[in-house]
Amino acid sequence: MPTAAATKVSATADPALVQAPSPHPKPTPAPTTTATVPATRTPAAAPVPRLRVNLALFALGVATFALLFSTQALLPDLATAFSVAPGQASWTISATTIALAAAVLPLSALSERFGRQQLMTVSVAVAVALALVIPFAPDLTTLIALRTLQGAAIAGIPASAVAYLSEELDARSTVGAVGLFIAGNSVGGMLGRILTGWVAEGWGWRAALAAVAVLALAAAVLYRLLLPRARNFTPTALRPRALLATVRTHLSEPLLVRLFAIGLLLMSAFSAVYTVIGFRLVAEPFGLSAGLIGSVFVIYLVGTCSSSVTGPMVERLGRRGALYLAITTVTGGLLLSLVDNLATVLLSLVLITGGFFFGHAVASGSVSRAVTHGRAQASALYQVAYYLGNSAGGTLGAVIFHRAGWEGVVAFGLVALLTTAGITLYATGRARVVRRREAALA
Repeated sequence: MPTAAATKVSATADPALVQAPSPHPKPTPAPTTTATVPATRTPAAAPVPRLRVNLALFALGVATFALLFSTQALLPDLATAFSVAPGQASWTISATTIALAAAVLPLSALSERFGRQQLMTVSVAVAVALALVIPFAPDLTTLIALRTLQGAAIAGIPASAVAYLSEELDARSTVGAVGLFIAGNSVGGMLGRILTGWVAEGWGWRAALAAVAVLALAAAVLYRLLLPRARNFTPTALRPRALLATVRTHLSEPLLVRLFAIGLLLMSAFSAVYTVIGFRLVAEPFGLSAGLIGSVFVIYLVGTCSSSVTGPMVERLGRRGALYLAITTVTGGLLLSLVDNLATVLLSLVLITGGFFFGHAVASGSVSRAVTHGRAQASALYQVAYYLGNSAGGTLGAVIFHRAGWEGVVAFGLVALLTTAGITLYATGRARVVRRREAALA
């Protein structure tokens, strides 16, 4: 989920690391000849192959999110295959994202010691290796255990990717590269869901997970072939106490805690919808096949577009105004989804998806602007909240759907959104009080 990663850029960018060394002095040219370029250059003076970096991180993003949510479109098939309730099947997603949330902070510290590139490579290799084994899981318990390990492995990628980009590229190039990495996340998540849906329809869920493993393997190989060697990484000693002190400081800051809560609540509502939408569409009055249900996830591209306009909209509406717009859009989509009409349900998913990704981009982008130190840790904490929201929303949404149907899921989402609106309203009131105090003291 693409925008939480982008907030790390300013945390790790160091001008001293991305500036090229001073050029060699040029010899004075003879009157009758043109000046010549020195024959030798230090490796650090060579330009960074930005296209290779961009393509490599795009491929890594595809592999990461194709694996992370590979079972989401298969939940109805898994529930049937193992004769379990939707809530139990949803743990193939929830356990993965819980493990990712738990591992992202420790792995971000390891990347400071052993290198971003090394950690990304090991992480994607372990995740793909597990993906090749997962289709042979004999029961649901084993499948969930393997998916948990896979989530912990995947955590090394968001913990390192943006830091690598900010160290190896100049500031202007980094912005575009991060955007491509996030686009790869979105495309990977969409392709994984669509691929599993159509393959499962013809050959079953095991073949579908095998197909995603092959897709991720190809993307991982492309990443490894393209990514140039890191040249600007400087290892630092592991300092767990300093890391914990920074985390405690961030968790004592009310503004950051509010932003973390907003990310968690928005993701809870969004995850609940997309976890159980397959169960709703496979039943009457829709009766869609697994392939068609997988194709519904192409709507994720709406989120890619909506998150790209976050900057201009925040400039026009302000951070809180943009959050109100996101909350209103998702709320409208949830209410519209109550209509038992396929076209209306698809339109509601467009509103829910666009509004969620927009709100997520606003909240995650606000985190880095709210701190003056420890931005990487602040961004990682937001990711922890974000993926915990994914786990909670997916699991609770599936349980609620099993007991109260789609109406219960909508009610759950509306409660999460109402709480988000309350937090935002509280922040608006606090900002007004501060402005009045400043005006009184002026």
